[in-house]
Amino acid sequence: MATSEFDGNFNFTQAYLSGVNEDYEMHSRKRQVLSSGSAMVVAAMILMLGVSTFAHGSDGARVKAVRHVKGRTISSQESPKAELSVQKGLRFIGTQQINLYGNAEAEQYVFARSGPDNVVERFYLVQFEHVLPTSKHTYNYDSMRTTQIGDLQFSYDVKSWFDLAAKLAEDQASDGAATERLLAKRHLSLPHKTALVRMFHLPSTDHRTELMIVYGEALPEGGAVPVGKDGGPMDMESPGSTQMFLEHARQGLVVQAR
Repeated sequence: MATSEFDGNFNFTQAYLSGVNEDYEMHSRKRQVLSSGSAMVVAAMILMLGVSTFAHGSDGARVKAVRHVKGRTISSQESPKAELSVQKGLRFIGTQQINLYGNAEAEQYVFARSGPDNVVERFYLVQFEHVLPTSKHTYNYDSMRTTQIGDLQFSYDVKSWFDLAAKLAEDQASDGAATERLLAKRHLSLPHKTALVRMFHLPSTDHRTELMIVYGEALPEGGAVPVGKDGGPMDMESPGSTQMFLEHARQGLVVQAR
């Protein structure tokens, strides 16, 4: 029997985490899929500033520790089984669990480097997400290009945003808004102009789990990189910038399958 698909992820998915225009539409469709058959559930966020997170059974009970972070390295025991290390210069901001509209759950890990004004200059969001047993949906990124980071293959896109924080604030139940709140707890704010690289890896054949990595980089005022009001793709206007930011994202991350 055919199943519905998530067309984007990151309610950053929304912002990039989907983008505007095509990405925003992708996020909007995902939001509709996630809420179909039930009332939309406001994301429940449990902030966990420790180093361990937990897998959950179908009843929500904690069953075993499957991931932990030490320094700038996340060790994951499943979905996928891998180690992900972020470059020097970025610090671990925190981790949290969120519920996406009652149909999926995600674990977020955020690393960032900020300037003297506490505005983020670069950041990584590493998000492990899975569809709940009560949902029949799957993830699909077939329309995206692919790239290799270490031992894993990712689908990706690159976009620029004129005011990312404002766009994320439009949906407080999204994973993007949850990420911004986590940064705010550390007195950090997102840059006004931002380039975003979204990368998705599907570790299981049923496409019901995913690893999403979002890399963000502040853009200088008056720079040459085109910035759309609602987060347009860079490919058409500036293919060179697209490749540059993709390489920045790849160079700052080491991924090793275990």
